[in-house]
Amino acid sequence: MGNRIFRAGLAGITVLFVGMLVWAMLSLIFMPRWSEVVDSTLSEEMLYSIRLSLTTSAVSVVVVMILAVSIGYVLARFRFPGHQLLRTVVDLPMAFPELVLGLCLLLLFGHDPLAGWLKKAGIDIVFSKTGIAIAQIFTAAPYATRVVYAAFRSINPRYEMVARSLGCGQWAAFLRVTLPMAKGGLFAGAVIAFARCMGCFGTVLILAGGTRMFTETLPITLYLNISYGNLAMAMTSGILLILISLAAIVTFEALNHEVVL
Repeated sequence: MGNRIFRAGLAGITVLFVGMLVWAMLSLIFMPRWSEVVDSTLSEEMLYSIRLSLTTSAVSVVVVMILAVSIGYVLARFRFPGHQLLRTVVDLPMAFPELVLGLCLLLLFGHDPLAGWLKKAGIDIVFSKTGIAIAQIFTAAPYATRVVYAAFRSINPRYEMVARSLGCGQWAAFLRVTLPMAKGGLFAGAVIAFARCMGCFGTVLILAGGTRMFTETLPITLYLNISYGNLAMAMTSGILLILISLAAIVTFEALNHEVVL
């Protein structure tokens, strides 16, 4: 009897939460009239927002994956003083509210000496489209690094040792053995990074600003239009973000058997 009550309690909590979550998402999807959704999707503002989000996210994911592969491999293969501290620092932004991370980046890129050096080089970060990519990179990199690190950890280092004993250098062993074996984890990391970049809001808002038709990504479109009271545009932005996130999660789950977190 006690076991049945225990299982029933767990099942009840699970069903209640999942049911409320699904209900909330379905409310967003089915509440607006689909004619309004189509019109909003084809509007100039929404098309601009989609293009900007896709472009900045694609660029950001490339940088994020370079960082994730480098840092993930260092953490997975090397032991050194401060190893745990490095892991903590890399993971820390995942626990930050995005607004706090955005404020940190604003202080970093908006004040000397770094701001002065960038200005001399002709690079604008704060309240610019470049700032969108920087915000996305710093937001998504910890998540991708965590996935890539787990992928590298799941690969026995002996494979690399065998390759090196057969004449490969460390770089060649990494390129020919480790990367191909971790391809599932790398792709999963890229998918998660892309979803995080597309959904990045607070960091982008603080660092790049929320200027209509300039630094307006999909989350910024949702924020601006809910502020204006334009619910059709806001809900359309939300629907697009849910569909992108759903595609990312489905892809990640399909590859998750190769990644042990």
